[in-house]
Formats: sequence, structure tokens, C-alpha cells
Amino acid sequence: MDQTNRKGIAIAAGVLALAAAGAGTWWYLSQPAPPPARPAAPPPVAAVKPAPPPEPAIRHPVEAQAAAELPALADSDKYIEQALLELLDRKSVLGMLQLDGFARRVVATVDNLARHHAAPRLWPVNPTPGRFAVKPDGTAATDQNLRYAPFVLMVESADLDRTHQLYLRLYPLLQKAYEELGYPGQYFNDRLVAVIDTLLATPVPAAPLKFRLTEVKGEQKPVRPWVRYEFEDPALEAMLPGQKILLRMGAVNQRRLQARLAAFRKKVAKGG
Repeated sequence: MDQTNRKGIAIAAGVLALAAAGAGTWWYLSQPAPPPARPAAPPPVAAVKPAPPPEPAIRHPVEAQAAAELPALADSDKYIEQALLELLDRKSVLGMLQLDGFARRVVATVDNLARHHAAPRLWPVNPTPGRFAVKPDGTAATDQNLRYAPFVLMVESADLDRTHQLYLRLYPLLQKAYEELGYPGQYFNDRLVAVIDTLLATPVPAAPLKFRLTEVKGEQKPVRPWVRYEFEDPALEAMLPGQKILLRMGAVNQRRLQARLAAFRKKVAKGG
């Protein structure tokens, strides 16, 4: 094949290639445009539980009282003594209560009853006469129900409504004493309700309680061994001071005091 024929074949092949390319382009451009792709669905949003409402600063607010001319806390002993004489008989007030620093004693004792130690020197009541003793079998040598009966009778003799009114009347002094005790910004009535709940949760023993002397290492004998008795049952010994005081008073007294505490709680707790 001569050179002229080869050139003609090459030109024809080029024309055919261009024609094929042009046909392909025309076919591609003549096709309908594909539908737009659907956007991917967003991942499901996990349900978010609403945050619980914050605990109120005061759970059991004391009822607002008309302004009373209360003395300063440091000068309140005589005022409180007179108020107590209006509620209880004179013998009970002067013989069974510790009137010096009474408001501070009440607040400190209430707080300590549900803590690790409730020092008797801070109590608003005088120690019960007599000494605690134990028989060889570990049971109490004296009838605790009889021993603590005068205290329980004093508590029951106080009219509940008048007791509540006196509490409301003296509440500013109690609140002040509570803050000075080391709880600024906290509410004494809330603490009172919580401690009452702790005392009400104390189980009433079905059988006589048994006690034992706390072991003291060393040769020196204790001066007051009667204060060293502890419950033989470890579960009872592990209870809080207020609960153990209730247990030591005897089952009859415990039921009576718990009934009185439950009734007073309805007076001072929001919603009963």
C-alpha cells in the first residue's frame, strides 16, 4: 500500500473515532438527570430524662408567727423558764429540766441523738435517778419501765397543741442556736423531723434486752462501771444514741414515747 492510501486510512479512522466520541457524548447528555439523592436520616435521638427537681432548701417550714418580743439567745433562760412553767407543772420544770442554756441544750441534744454520741452534759433534762445495773443473766436488774416512768409522764402531761405553739413561739431562738452550733444556713425544724423519723424507726424488742460490760484493758477499775454497759446484741449496740436511749427505757415507755413523737411530728412536718 502506498503512502497516500495509508494516510487516507488514518484520516478515516480518526474521523470514525471522533464520530464515536461525539455520539457517546450526545447520548450521555440526552439522558434524563438522575433524581437527587435523599439526605441520610439523622440518627435517632436518645430520650433524655428530665433532671429531678432540686431538693428544697427548707423541707418543713415552720408556720409564720406574729412577731414576738424575744430576748437574745444569750439572755433567754428566764424567758424560756417562764414559758415552760406555763406548759408544765413547777415540780417537773424545776426538778427534771436543765434550764441553763435550755435552747442550746435542746438543739444540741436533738442533733446528737442521730449522730455517734449524745453527751449527757448537754441534755436539757436531768439524768434519771438511780443506777443502771445488770443481773448475772445479763438482763437489767431494775425495771426500766418504772425507772423512766416519771419522765414519760411529764412528756405525756404536756398538751400537744400548747407544746406545738410553744415550739413555734421559741423557734427563732432554736434556729439561732442551731446555726451557732455549726449549721449556718440550715434549718433546725428539718433536722428535728429527720431525728424524730430515726427514733420512730427504732424496733420495739420482743424479748428482754441483755447487756454486758465493755471490756477495759488495764488494772485500774472503772469509777462508774454502770455507765459502761452495752447491748449484747451487736445490731442493737450499733444503733444511734437516741435509739439506744429508747431501748434502755423499756418497751412500754418506748411505745408511749414513740406515739407521742409521731403525734408531734404531724404538727411540725409539712404534710404530716
